[in-house]
Amino acid sequence: MSRTSFAKLCGIGSIALVGIATGIAWADSKVRLGPLVQVSGASPLPPFSACGNFAGSVFGGGINYLHAEVEPWLEVNPTNSKNIVAFYQQDRWSNGGSRANVAASSWDGGATWETVIVPGLSQCSGGPYERASDPWLSFSPNGVLHQMSLLFDIDPPPSAPGGFGPSAMAVSRSLDGGRTWSSPILIQSDTDPRFLNDKNSITADPKNSDLVYAVWDRLEIDPAVGFIFKGPAYFARTTDGGVSWEPAREIFDPGLNNQVIGSQIVVPPNGMLLNFFDKIVSVNPDGTFNSDPLRLTVIRSDDKGLTWDTTGGGTEIAVIRTFDIYTPDLQLPVRSGSALFDVAVDPRNGHLYAVWQDSRFSDVDEVAFSQSTDRGRTWSSPIRVNQTPRDSLRPLTQQAFLPSVAVSGNGTVVVTHYDFRNDADIGELADHWMVFCKSKCDEPSHWGGEIRLTDTSFDFAQAPVARGLFLGDYLGLAATRDAYLAFFPQSSNADRANGFFRSIAK
Repeated sequence: MSRTSFAKLCGIGSIALVGIATGIAWADSKVRLGPLVQVSGASPLPPFSACGNFAGSVFGGGINYLHAEVEPWLEVNPTNSKNIVAFYQQDRWSNGGSRANVAASSWDGGATWETVIVPGLSQCSGGPYERASDPWLSFSPNGVLHQMSLLFDIDPPPSAPGGFGPSAMAVSRSLDGGRTWSSPILIQSDTDPRFLNDKNSITADPKNSDLVYAVWDRLEIDPAVGFIFKGPAYFARTTDGGVSWEPAREIFDPGLNNQVIGSQIVVPPNGMLLNFFDKIVSVNPDGTFNSDPLRLTVIRSDDKGLTWDTTGGGTEIAVIRTFDIYTPDLQLPVRSGSALFDVAVDPRNGHLYAVWQDSRFSDVDEVAFSQSTDRGRTWSSPIRVNQTPRDSLRPLTQQAFLPSVAVSGNGTVVVTHYDFRNDADIGELADHWMVFCKSKCDEPSHWGGEIRLTDTSFDFAQAPVARGLFLGDYLGLAATRDAYLAFFPQSSNADRANGFFRSIAK
């Protein structure tokens, strides 16, 4: 594993969602596909000569992709479903992070958008750090919006060239639906080159606006010793709605030369906290290397994060068996967050859903799905839910990657992903798709009603390059009682990555 890898609503038509082979009704009998709205375009940041000119040197200089918006997260205001906010990296660097994290908010259900540079993060937004990354959002039930970002400097200090540069986890809040933001609070900051903070998420308690939870992994290496490291999960919370935050602390340690990555907290209706992460067990307790190191795992807290049950190393949901993604024609590598996942909870009954990339169904990565109906204690066997056609002559067109999952107000589960099924002779053509399940989602036959979210296929080969063609380690997806909402980048010859929004109304 490399050093960086371990560090790391107007309807325009109706579509019937009917089971092709079995006659099962996948979801609502009809949905209305709203217009595809381009949200981002030219960078709103100051000129490159004015800020954000930190190419790095110790591990090689980076390339900046001006005007490229990647890795969006999406949230809907629970007090006003017309207020939708996306948060993404702006002007991505090839060797990590971006010049700033930027928010875009809509007040008319996604028809029009306003862009705001979230202040005080990177130097391009008036903050002290060179770069920003890992944008994440969560609305409290009273409509207060919370953001969390990774901030860092790209180069380590000269005294420790094998270490990390300064890094921090920053949170701030918006009281007006994303238009303005408070000054950030650093809930963790490290200048010691042994430490790197990474892969964060933030979750507001859905029933108590005073409580918000933040999780991430905090890597520790010893530059003088070599490849020996730790990667525990860290946690912090606020009990006053984001005005102040309790001290950050470790909540799970997978052991020496192992780590967690991609922590996400969800809160079922009973108020329990469930923290999901990939546990990377490279070395077994007996010192042998692990042939299946990726374990999707969950730990739980019954007291709002004061204590965590980590008995037995947590509940292991599934072993993740993933290959890298490659474009069908030129076989260019795609960075697709293959070691990561997404999770969702049904707010009515607490059923839990997880998706990730997995090669167990064929010789390429597709979308795996598992569910729990007993609050995360047991999980169904993984099934394939993407509807990508099989093609034995061109198997790379079967790849389905970067999955997201959400649950609507009536319990319908939706999953989105990219695939290459429409690839042709010119370019590496990809599309974004949505698929549905109404009930018995642990059975493959209950998934269908597929919708294409892109109007036309786009050339993935034009995406920014960051250890592979890169549109993000995750994408934006949300669901309300009345709509499914997707926010995803597309690449083109004119712009390496632009953010697009589409609503699918029920």
